[in-house]
Amino acid sequence: MARVKLHPAFSFLRRLAENNDRAWFNAHRAEYDDVRQQWLAEVDRMIARLALSDARVARVTAKSAAYRIYRDTRFSPDKSPFKTYFSAAVHVQGRRDERAGYYLQFDERAGEGGLYSGMYCPDSAQLRKMRHAIVDNIEEFREIINAPDMVRVYGDAWVGPQLKTVPQGWPKDHPDADLLRLKCYGKYSEQSPAFFSRPSWPEEAADMLAVSRPLIDFINYSLDE
Repeated sequence: MARVKLHPAFSFLRRLAENNDRAWFNAHRAEYDDVRQQWLAEVDRMIARLALSDARVARVTAKSAAYRIYRDTRFSPDKSPFKTYFSAAVHVQGRRDERAGYYLQFDERAGEGGLYSGMYCPDSAQLRKMRHAIVDNIEEFREIINAPDMVRVYGDAWVGPQLKTVPQGWPKDHPDADLLRLKCYGKYSEQSPAFFSRPSWPEEAADMLAVSRPLIDFINYSLDE
């Protein structure tokens, strides 16, 4: 079987991980600009395809969705100045939107690269709203997360931390304890560097993300009530 030719961005990001300092980055800035522009063009393709099933993101651009490569090191013991992956949040208002949406991490590290849909670590008020909305509409919610396409793309696991027991104020033997213990409401589909190296990855990724729109709609509707 022929070896897959990886996306040129992965070569740059791998070397950046080995030389994570400003001097090396500045010396290779032209290469970074080239692979970044190629990736942004691909993300624009992904958004255009996704907009066919979710018109609300039609005006989002890769530039407004993509995160900077510079790390915020103010409160981190790791002072490496650069991320070693590309990422983008495709929400109605781009990456600055704090509601549920779609997320892409273009990453060569095992278990890191892939597609994410939902809301990561909502605040306590949002969590309370979500828990009540789920319990009040449990049949609808379980139908959404157990839909065949959702399970096919995202499996049945949730991303992020969970409480060891149900939150205060709920019976310990609540029938929906598995959902009440969640601290994040997001699904993740791990994807390999080979996936992101396929010429058609933007369209394939968009089709997988589109499957999760009912979950995103449920979360945002619940938060807006």
